[in-house]
Amino acid sequence: MKKEVPHDKYFLKSLHQEIALYDRKLAHLEKYAEFESVADREGAESKLLTKRASLAETAKQLVADGVEFNPADLPRSLRDPEPASLGG
Repeated sequence: MKKEVPHDKYFLKSLHQEIALYDRKLAHLEKYAEFESVADREGAESKLLTKRASLAETAKQLVADGVEFNPADLPRSLRDPEPASLGG
């Protein structure tokens, strides 16, 4: 039988790290990767986006279920936009 992975704060942290990895892979693909055709680039990007979206959905569900996490562990793509600081 397959052992079920515990969905706790450590699992959520690893999900956040994996999402950040996919964010970096996408940034690299956009900036440096060379492809023979536009279709090849779009196919590679689509695969990365699909996997990243799946991970992000799982992470959001765990947060909604009440799994605690450190906000500093959130990947930038999942963080709320920083409020503009008001100069005095």
